[in-house]
Amino acid sequence: MAYSPLPADLAQPKPATEHTKQAQARVRGELNFANRQSFDDAQRGFIASINPITIKRPDGHTTFDLEQLSFLDGEAPDTVNPSLWRQAQLNAQHHGLYEVCDGLYQVRSFDIANMTLIRGEQGWIIIDPLTSSESSAAALALANEQLGERPVVAVLITHSHADHFGGILGVVSHQQVSSGEVPVIAPMDFVDESLNENVLAGNAMGRRATYMYGNLLKPSPTGFVTTGLGASLSLGTTGFIVPSDTICETGETRTIDGIEIEFQMTMGTEAPAEFVFYLPQFKALCMSEITSHHLHNVYTPRGAQVRDALAWSAQINESIERFGHRLDIQFASHHWPIWGRQRAVEYLEKQRDLYKYIHDQTLRLANKGFNKEEIAERVSLPPSLGQEFYNRDYYGTVHHNTRAVYVKYLGFFDGNPATLYPLPPTESATRYLDYMGGADAVVAKAQHSFTAGDYRWVAEVLNHVVMADPEHIEGRALLADTLEQLGYQSESAPWRNFYLCGALELREGLPESRAFNASGGIAAGMPIENFFQVLAVRLLPEAALNLDLSIELVFTDLNCRYLLSIRNSVLNYFKDPKNSAPQVSLTIASLDFKNLLMGATDAAALMEKQQMAIEGDATRLLSLRELFDQFVRRYPLVTPRDQAMV
Repeated sequence: MAYSPLPADLAQPKPATEHTKQAQARVRGELNFANRQSFDDAQRGFIASINPITIKRPDGHTTFDLEQLSFLDGEAPDTVNPSLWRQAQLNAQHHGLYEVCDGLYQVRSFDIANMTLIRGEQGWIIIDPLTSSESSAAALALANEQLGERPVVAVLITHSHADHFGGILGVVSHQQVSSGEVPVIAPMDFVDESLNENVLAGNAMGRRATYMYGNLLKPSPTGFVTTGLGASLSLGTTGFIVPSDTICETGETRTIDGIEIEFQMTMGTEAPAEFVFYLPQFKALCMSEITSHHLHNVYTPRGAQVRDALAWSAQINESIERFGHRLDIQFASHHWPIWGRQRAVEYLEKQRDLYKYIHDQTLRLANKGFNKEEIAERVSLPPSLGQEFYNRDYYGTVHHNTRAVYVKYLGFFDGNPATLYPLPPTESATRYLDYMGGADAVVAKAQHSFTAGDYRWVAEVLNHVVMADPEHIEGRALLADTLEQLGYQSESAPWRNFYLCGALELREGLPESRAFNASGGIAAGMPIENFFQVLAVRLLPEAALNLDLSIELVFTDLNCRYLLSIRNSVLNYFKDPKNSAPQVSLTIASLDFKNLLMGATDAAALMEKQQMAIEGDATRLLSLRELFDQFVRRYPLVTPRDQAMV
């Protein structure tokens, strides 16, 4: 739903209010900012970086740029939570190639994650090749330049989040993997979980991720300062390769290029498919993303399945029991390592107890009858956990993680029948305004609450104004100013970014958008059955109403055939079906079929090149692409959705 931008004077960023300044002062008084251990660890082992710290595609397009964060010096301004400012400095000011120990290296802050390199007898074993090919290629080039050029002999992908595998084509090719030259090792269920998360719900997650990671914000003390999890997210070219080796059980080992690796499965914790591993040669434990220097998300605001906080805690404990007496170094796929057995084990124990405390206290209060919002207001960490900077809310928060634990066990419904069948936001907002005397009256009262610093209440009540009437300029402007102050106060980078991106949308409207499709690199590596699942999610029920369609697909590169069926407004697929009677048969390579359905090519071009053959009733294919929905990438999040776009 389109609406006009705010007038220029109302659309400008505002300074911190007195209430926000007081909130920042309270944080300065609560935490020991004189503790510089994290800064010592973050800079230990530094070898070199690139100057400027800017990464580009061959066409000159910038995909990653830390130069924009050069303002992160000195004390925190009033517009940034001082604890988050500290984390932003740690992430942005420590970039480049680091030696963890002889033979074990990391490239940090070339992306939101780290790329780890293990020096084998002949080449590099690469752990987690980042989000984009541009960043992973730059990281590998820096290591080769500083440490001597070596071939890539293996790639380990620790889990099913895109910032750990999307840049794989920057370090290896499809041909190197398919030929067996370079093994790609990942946990069981990696393919399904990575594609389900990043493609099936990819448009919704991608839209929310633009808020969570602050992609739309300009770096500044009133805008983007960090993601919390890393300095910034690389916005480059992504790809996907199906692993050639899968780890299925705890205790499995691999010896690669002379390096022994011992695995522990940590499925269903930080990611649905994940492992951690121990390197006996280095006495080093890689905790993947199970532990990091912050409280992680039990539920991520970009959207994903709720994670199991109890299993998360239990897996950290298993790591302590299995490896704690053997380790000298703990490192991970984000942030900086910890050296020394005692420090590393204490860190692991407090990260373990962090997730278990949140889990246990949420359920204690749930069993007393409190709902998820009430629980979130009541749970706070004990000082022994909460005073540790590595347990702070830089990414996840205690507040929203308690709500996630509640939903994991009890779902979204709190048992009160008044909340069982709520109205949608726009319809509810219209009725609220009618009861409250109209938009003008609500905005006038909200202005008094804003002056009093009651920003959470102002955001809640003005949301009704904007959902009912986004052209109410005063209401929209005040809501933007309110979200901005909430963002300034947030210790969580995702919360800050969500608030400030919401303010930006209210002030300037939606940015230009285009239809969502999986990237060419992701689509090329996607197994065909996962692609069928994508098609099923896109099927338009009205377009497929009363349709009975069966298409045989003979894939020339897969040595198999599928029956694609659309009946009852549902798409199903069947591999090598028996006794099928398709209405039409298509002989085609699987990648050509994907490109055909994605609109990257057309049937006439494929048939002219003799890359597609049709048998049977070809008319059944004429309107096939019209059966599938198109998703607009940048739909509104803080203003009404277009109800006609169903």
